[in-house]
Amino acid sequence: MLKVEKLNKKELDEYCTSLGIDIKKKKKSELIDAVYAHEREIINQAIANDDCLALLKEKICKLADEYAGNLKSKIVARKEEMKGDDNSHYLIYRVLGIPHDEGVLIDEYQNTGRFLYKYAGSFLEEAATLCMFFSNSQGGKTLVENTIGTKPKTFEIDFLNGNDAVELKWRDATTDGDHITKEHTRVKAIKSHGYKPVRVMFYYPQREQAIKIQETLKTIYAGVDGEYYAGDEAWDYLKAVSGYDLKAILVEIANKRDQEVTND
Repeated sequence: MLKVEKLNKKELDEYCTSLGIDIKKKKKSELIDAVYAHEREIINQAIANDDCLALLKEKICKLADEYAGNLKSKIVARKEEMKGDDNSHYLIYRVLGIPHDEGVLIDEYQNTGRFLYKYAGSFLEEAATLCMFFSNSQGGKTLVENTIGTKPKTFEIDFLNGNDAVELKWRDATTDGDHITKEHTRVKAIKSHGYKPVRVMFYYPQREQAIKIQETLKTIYAGVDGEYYAGDEAWDYLKAVSGYDLKAILVEIANKRDQEVTND
């Protein structure tokens, strides 16, 4: 449910209807509020029944199934589309010592890998948000005005947890120097609204230039009295603030997937 901000009005209407929410004469913002209220009610009931962890696991499993299904569809469609590609450039691959069959696999993985990286990031960030929402159902995505410059007009906080403006990233391997300037502006703007910027990145980049960017970002966060967590520290932070061990839940789902593949 936490991706509702990304839905267009028609998709949101259908989603709300599936939840039993009355959509008549309601604007998109009102429907989003209604979805959050609906989920808060479910979580409060789970708290009362002392089965929040079971509900969270159920929702993350459902989310994983949804992402897996969409990812598979994208990959199948792209592979089908690639059957009609002009592969005359394989001549150059062969000149460079890459055999035809290996070139086919490289192109196939290069095309489908883009979908995998995109879906992996979105899924993990959404699952992490779910954990935080289960611990603080009053928190959530928040927009703040850019008080430092004019572009963009606003910055999005992935999850405003009390006074902590948490940015959730699955991995940031950018090597673009402009990224530092943009992030510096973002954290200063968030700080000007009285919030503490907190960056949580689950997987650290492995290439030298990308690591340098992250080291600079860590310094920027420290400079505004913010917090920066990466790798194991990010998983530990999420567990500490939410009370839920997302990594353990994901390992459980991954092992189940592996077993399903083995059984097939």
